[in-house]
Amino acid sequence: MTDLVPLARPVIGEREEELVLEVLRSRRLSLGPRLGEFEQAFAARLGVDRASAVSSGTAGLHLAVRAAGIEHGDEVVTTPFSFVASANCLLYEGATPVFCDIDPRTLNIDSAAAEAAVGERTVGLLPVHVFGYPVDMVGIERIAAERSLWIVEDACEALGGRHGDGRAIGARGHRAVFGFYANKQLTTGEGGMVVCPALADKVRIDSERNQGRAPDMSWLDHDRLGFNYRLSDVACALGLAQLERLGDLLSARARVAAAYGDLLAGVEGLGLPCPDAGGDVRGWFVYVVQLPHDTDRERVIDVLRERGIDSKPYLPAIHLMSFYRERFGHREGEFPVCEDVARRSLALPFFPEMTEGQIERVAEELTAAVAAARTAAAR
Repeated sequence: MTDLVPLARPVIGEREEELVLEVLRSRRLSLGPRLGEFEQAFAARLGVDRASAVSSGTAGLHLAVRAAGIEHGDEVVTTPFSFVASANCLLYEGATPVFCDIDPRTLNIDSAAAEAAVGERTVGLLPVHVFGYPVDMVGIERIAAERSLWIVEDACEALGGRHGDGRAIGARGHRAVFGFYANKQLTTGEGGMVVCPALADKVRIDSERNQGRAPDMSWLDHDRLGFNYRLSDVACALGLAQLERLGDLLSARARVAAAYGDLLAGVEGLGLPCPDAGGDVRGWFVYVVQLPHDTDRERVIDVLRERGIDSKPYLPAIHLMSFYRERFGHREGEFPVCEDVARRSLALPFFPEMTEGQIERVAEELTAAVAAARTAAAR
């Protein structure tokens, strides 16, 4: 088939073009007025006091753990089931990620496992709201309070999600980081945002994202170590346009997810994303299913590709990546829930403008591909 159904596709319209063109015509391409406008609009939308825009979610995580006070030799408890940036950001500062297993329903860090992983050198907790579903932050916050640990939330996949108490993900008073890659709920192409609970956090992050320049922006005075983690005004303009219609974008994603859920509910052995429960609301980022245990995932991917449908193993277990195996000696069997989920996860095409026909086609082809793969495995 020539009409490929892609894994993701950003929604870009006339408003995005309008605001981007305004920036281009102004010739203020970086460190201009759109930066502050985007930060203020995002903070207001989330319900927090302040935020700092940065070049990526990864950059945001790096600056957030620095603002938390991380030091060389520290340990931070986090999840092995995440995009690798949530662990890498700790290594940038000479700290060690201490992994623990995940909850089999939400796929987020398991609070009991996290508590058991806390040791003498643990200084913080870095929970990840995986695939947009809220972490059990009550449990994480209890551990942090009892052990005097800081918290940095990786909310890069979770814009639009809410906790059972009604608070938005990222608005609980911790440093929290969002990502705006092209497949996210809101995109700036590349980019991210750090929620800054304290004014001191924003002052520090705003400086460190810009090579450590002094608050008065004098060119020659760099009073701290910094990085090139700026977000351009072009990207901020794109973000502002996306933010204006974020509600519609989130609703469209929820529509696609609901349609998938209805169409795939009867596929034997197929695990679907957990439904909202206890007042928690997912901010839909991707639609990831768990293939039946006796299914050859690579065969399913190949069959779908032959039928013009993109899909992807999502996510691999961080501790089993070659770098982490070699650096820390991790081996299979350490975190069985995570490893089982990682072996069976498959991301399906998912974007706001998916048509009913595309959703139905993906569901039909996936159902057939799973059946064929299970039959082949049984021979």
